[in-house]
Amino acid sequence: MTALVDGFGRIHTDLRISVTDRCNLRCTYCMPAEVVFMPREELLSFEEITRVAAVAAGEGIRTIRLTGGEPLLRRDLDGLVRMLVAVPGIEEVAATTNGLLLAEQAEALAAAGLGRLNVSLDAIREETFEKLARRRGLDRVLVGLAAARAAGFRSIRINAVSIRGLSEAEIVPLAGLCRREGRHLRFLEFMPLDAEGGWGAEQVLSGAAVRVILEREIGPLEPLESADPGQPAVDWRWADGGGLIGFIDPVTSPFCDRCDRLRLTADGQFRNCLFSTTEWDARAVLRGGGSDEELAALLRACVAAKRAAHGIGSPAFERPARAMYQIGG
Repeated sequence: MTALVDGFGRIHTDLRISVTDRCNLRCTYCMPAEVVFMPREELLSFEEITRVAAVAAGEGIRTIRLTGGEPLLRRDLDGLVRMLVAVPGIEEVAATTNGLLLAEQAEALAAAGLGRLNVSLDAIREETFEKLARRRGLDRVLVGLAAARAAGFRSIRINAVSIRGLSEAEIVPLAGLCRREGRHLRFLEFMPLDAEGGWGAEQVLSGAAVRVILEREIGPLEPLESADPGQPAVDWRWADGGGLIGFIDPVTSPFCDRCDRLRLTADGQFRNCLFSTTEWDARAVLRGGGSDEELAALLRACVAAKRAAHGIGSPAFERPARAMYQIGG
């Protein structure tokens, strides 16, 4: 069986595909307040995305996650989901969304074959939500979550970015909501991928610090062994049976040694890491009459060049030129 193996023995089975850089929020950890988006003709078409997915599946990719920007802004996204779930070798198609458009689209996406959802929700108080997102919309996200549950997705996880000085007061209310509703909540450390370059290590609210607050205010947590060694989150469960809590700690506890994911940007660039400073131009191959073998060779070259770790906090660390919304979460 073909496998995408890098120079450190890591096997890559997951491809994150950004379908747009556009978003209906302006989250401070992801985007600038004012932004000029890519011209639509620079974005890959659904047919181009599906061709890349088919080539990647032939090389060993098994799962796809659709990202953005906000992927639900891409018109007829359910049509792309149908195309991707039909690709031989692809076992699951998932998506990450801010949830603002979920109420309108959840049923169609589930019917198309989308299996899992990650919904970004950093706060459940409107004041903090607006401070982080620079937009209103908390009520719409909560309605969208209810619609997603009704649509019957296999898994719905809540992702909350933690920023020191902003997020502390949201931790316990978020956990309480997820405990009441039986949702899997995951806290993510703030990474240096904000468009305005304001990230500083002092703003990182570590997963360990969040866990201290949760155990102090709610109750003890018990560590769980992961069934998926490639997943970025370390999961814990409430000792009282109140569900799961995950911690994604790329700054204080990097998981580069088990990373199994690659990325395709909305404008068709392969990336082997969120923090890569190099890209491999799949769009040029697609639109220049290149063959599937050329695409596969480009993907293999991308994997072969993957570094051992992103290096956040080291003297050699270099921020990528693109911000999170331009890469794909």
